[in-house]
Amino acid sequence: MKKIVRKHIWFSGMVQGVGFRYRSYYAANQLGLTGWVMNLPDGRVEMEVQGEEVRIQEMIHRVGSGWSVSIDNMESRETAVLENERGFRILN
Repeated sequence: MKKIVRKHIWFSGMVQGVGFRYRSYYAANQLGLTGWVMNLPDGRVEMEVQGEEVRIQEMIHRVGSGWSVSIDNMESRETAVLENERGFRILN
């Protein structure tokens, strides 16, 4: 059985107004990940994402490789897995 992890991540750089949240939503759904993503007032994007580590890394790669997105910094920490979470949502 694959190990499921949950990551709380803050992205900074050119991450707002460039389709970052929508790209995250579609990548998460394609990869079977759950969680949420939202813009912050300070220009960063905050995300919690849950699934297999390799799939989370693939999602971050897909989101960050867009022509309009530029991730300058990413802060991440592991947090408790939510057993009954379904789907990935855009919160704002």
